Amino acid sequence: MPCAVILTAIPVEYKAVQAHLTDLQEKVHPDGTIYEIGKFSSDGRSWQVAIAEIGAGCANAAVETKRAIDYFKPEVLLFVGVAGGIKDVKLGDVVAATKVYGYESGKVVEGAFLPRPNVGFVSYRLEQRAKAEAREDHWLERIKAPVSQLSPQALVGALVAGEKVVASTKSKVYQLFRDSYSDALAVEMESHGVLKAVRAHPEINALIVRGISDLIDKKGEADTAGNQEIAARHASAFAFQVLAKLELEKAEKINSSKSLPKNEAAIQIWREKLAAFQREEAITADPARRFELKKLIEECQKKIQELDRSVPHNAQSYSQQMQMLKDSDLEKLAELVKRSSRADHSARKALCIEIRVDPNELDFLAQTAPRDFAQQLVFYLSQTGNTEALSRLCQAIAPILRGSFAADLAAIQAKLW
Repeated sequence: MPCAVILTAIPVEYKAVQAHLTDLQEKVHPDGTIYEIGKFSSDGRSWQVAIAEIGAGCANAAVETKRAIDYFKPEVLLFVGVAGGIKDVKLGDVVAATKVYGYESGKVVEGAFLPRPNVGFVSYRLEQRAKAEAREDHWLERIKAPVSQLSPQALVGALVAGEKVVASTKSKVYQLFRDSYSDALAVEMESHGVLKAVRAHPEINALIVRGISDLIDKKGEADTAGNQEIAARHASAFAFQVLAKLELEKAEKINSSKSLPKNEAAIQIWREKLAAFQREEAITADPARRFELKKLIEECQKKIQELDRSVPHNAQSYSQQMQMLKDSDLEKLAELVKRSSRADHSARKALCIEIRVDPNELDFLAQTAPRDFAQQLVFYLSQTGNTEALSRLCQAIAPILRGSFAADLAAIQAKLW
């Protein structure tokens, strides 16, 4: 049974998450953190879910996130709670984060604070799932009673997080949000720390889900009116809808690396992230996002190189490996490359770089149709004995393929490893 960890900061958030679980049992960490472990089932599929109330603040959240990761080794980690709305949201709405700015980072000079944006990103896979669920209303059916009179919407966008409770739109901190983090939809106090802790564990899929409990001004009145409880129930409903749908993809995606040694599994996850960032960079027009993606791509490439140096090279000779691959396997691999869209003109150069083949060496790179390019690339790698690049090619297209195509690719990979 796959494992998820869901962290919360305050009691109302914890209770809202707890309401979705059955068969709860207490488990105490050796350092003292108390978790409850329960079961979440949907459409005949189940997750083991560990939950904890860890208190407020980014620093504390980072410590507790690292502790939970080391203890449970989950496939998924969520932070679910409430937030104050900054723009484009109303009470009861839900925001699933794409990224979280740490607004405390910066430089103080005479008479001014100069922000130095420090950004944490959620997992691409869960961001995409959150966007898909936000386009639908099915998550509303998971809201636990009592159901409020609010008509919540789910949005996916940026958050800001720091150590302060922001309770006035006239404050300097709030003005900092509007001036320097103008795309932020809401503010809270933990998620930046959570994502910093998760960053060292690319094999873990992380998402932040927040319900809007106040709109900064009159925060005390909103809390007294019970809006924290409402917002927490809405955020929990959306989070469990994401988890329920992610379960449908688990067998093909999350667990695909379980059978690999630790470093090879981490390399595969980093390559999946790299491919996702490269695809997004190819279609993104926003200069700021393209700059962020460039940094993320460089980070992924650096991490892959570091991990790859720590993986022992397969002692099996090229001739032994190629004897296991038939011409029909190579033809099938070429067809899968074409089907993955990585052979399209706009994606070829990035694909070559990802599998560590110099694009300038390929005279067929620019002029051929996708099918022809895929065939020539596969047979070029075969003829030159570059089985490592063939393996990387399989890993590059694996996150995109589904069903029988994924099974065909797995059979080819088994012969290469």
